[in-house]
Amino acid sequence: MTDLVIRRGNPRDPGATRLLEASHGLMDSLFPADSNHYLPIEGLTLPGIHFYVAERGGRALGCVAMADRDGYGEVKSLFVDPDARGMGIADRLLEHLTAEARDRGHTLLRLESGTRLDAAHRLYDRHGFVKCERFGNYPESEHSIFMEKAL
Repeated sequence: MTDLVIRRGNPRDPGATRLLEASHGLMDSLFPADSNHYLPIEGLTLPGIHFYVAERGGRALGCVAMADRDGYGEVKSLFVDPDARGMGIADRLLEHLTAEARDRGHTLLRLESGTRLDAAHRLYDRHGFVKCERFGNYPESEHSIFMEKAL
C-alpha cells in the first residue's frame, strides 16, 4: 500500500470526523458508557494531543492520536474504516505513531483498550506491547486492559 499517506490531521475534518464517530459508535455498542474512555472530537484538538490520519486518494481510511503524558505517550483513537481493514493500515499508523513518540522524546507508550477488542490486542502484541497495570486516572473496570511498550 505504497500510496497510503499518513499526515498530521484535524479531527474536525469530515473524513476524520466520520472515522471517529464510527469508532465511538462501536465502543458505545460494546461497552457501558462508564467504561468508554475515548477522547471526544474536541478533546483531540487540545494542546498535547497529536492526531494523524491515513489517507489514500484523499480519502481518510484510518486515524490514531497520541496524548503527551507525564513520562510517556498514550495511544488514543486508533481506528480503521471497516472497508479498509486487512490492508495493513493499522500497522502503518502504529509504526508512524511510535516514530513520532520517539521523536518527541518519549521512552514509553501506553494504552487502555476494551477487553472485547481482540483484533486490536493482536495488533498491539505484534508491535511489542505487553499487558501492564492500570495507569493514569483510569478507574478500575472489568472492561479495560492496559498495555505498554518501551521505546
